[in-house]
Amino acid sequence: MEFSDIDEILESVLEKPSVFKSREVLYPEYIPSRLPYREKELKLLVQYFRPLLYSPGSISQRVFVHGPVGVGKTVTVRAFGEHIRKTAWKKGIKLKYVHVNCHRARTTFQVVQEIAKNISAPIPHRGLSTLELYTSILEFLDKEDMYLIIGLDEFDYFVRASGSDALYFFIRTYDEYPELVKRVNFILISRSIVELETLDSATSSYLMRHIVSFKPYKSHEIYAILKDRRDEAFWEGTVSDEVLQMIAEMTGVDKHGDGNARTAIEILRLAGEAADYEGSSVVTLDHVRKAYAVEVSSGASYIALAKDTVLHMSLHEILVYLAIVKALRNSGRQYVRMGEIESEYEVLCEIYGEKPRGHTQVYEYIRDLKRRGLIEARTSGKGYRGKSTLVSIINVPLDILDKEISNILDKITQGGRRT
Repeated sequence: MEFSDIDEILESVLEKPSVFKSREVLYPEYIPSRLPYREKELKLLVQYFRPLLYSPGSISQRVFVHGPVGVGKTVTVRAFGEHIRKTAWKKGIKLKYVHVNCHRARTTFQVVQEIAKNISAPIPHRGLSTLELYTSILEFLDKEDMYLIIGLDEFDYFVRASGSDALYFFIRTYDEYPELVKRVNFILISRSIVELETLDSATSSYLMRHIVSFKPYKSHEIYAILKDRRDEAFWEGTVSDEVLQMIAEMTGVDKHGDGNARTAIEILRLAGEAADYEGSSVVTLDHVRKAYAVEVSSGASYIALAKDTVLHMSLHEILVYLAIVKALRNSGRQYVRMGEIESEYEVLCEIYGEKPRGHTQVYEYIRDLKRRGLIEARTSGKGYRGKSTLVSIINVPLDILDKEISNILDKITQGGRRT
């Protein structure tokens, strides 16, 4: 192909009108100005944190938020954090909300580092123990007369990775010093209330006092969410109410869907992209059917989970994950052995200029990927020589997954490596 041909293709695509006005509104990290059908959950959060606005420092509040993927936990908590911060400042109370994703910050020290960074505390992060760093944060808050609400997202993973003692370290901050002004508060966000059973009885019973439960969305609720997103993301007249209704019925929990608003918004985005690709000035029902077919056939729900999770994984975890994908593609089998994964992993490490981690660490990465629901793993049995770990991915085409994870990995390494 001549370069002039490429230029012509580029110009022809860019010159086409788009149905999108603001595509970023349809991505998971976007925080909307309105949260339909989450008023009850917001009111509960406000009620639980009311003392922070009227008698700041009197208590250290801890609230447990739980619900399945795509039901609005994170976006609701983040929106609440931002709005209560503004309300507090109007009252002359210096309040900050800090959101920590425990996929990325998986140890107590990393969480404390994230808190220090978000409040711009002038504290050296090196040479201090976790307790010393946390104590310095508390002293900084006293000096600045500042209060915090810390959202620990995916906190269940934090507990599994660091143990219940790590959570105890935070939420029982003031138990031994009741005379101190209580400046730190917590919102713990998890997919399941079952995680409380892994904690000691004293901690779990305390958290059970303040719970906000998020249920899967019904079709009329998803319709309302899509309507808001449609009005912000698309040009007027390009997406009809009928299109939104169709997506809502595909995904609503009362219509045999899983009640996942994230999936519904993803279908809307894919339908819009299909319209743009075909040069259509409107998003049609057939574009929705095509988007839904892509969502089902390509395992888009899995892809969305994988992409979201990978963004918070370490570089070597991503390399092991990609090695599993490539080993499965190359073998053509349902399962691959640990040795095959390690061979692919070593090749990827060479490509990206990294020193491979040892067998034990790779095995831990695989166990973690299984816990996250990204792979299946079991011990080999009848029909296999010797004992080995067998790994599989069954609910998504591997070529698509390979491309998506490789793209994310390239962006991460180009932007500066992380360990």
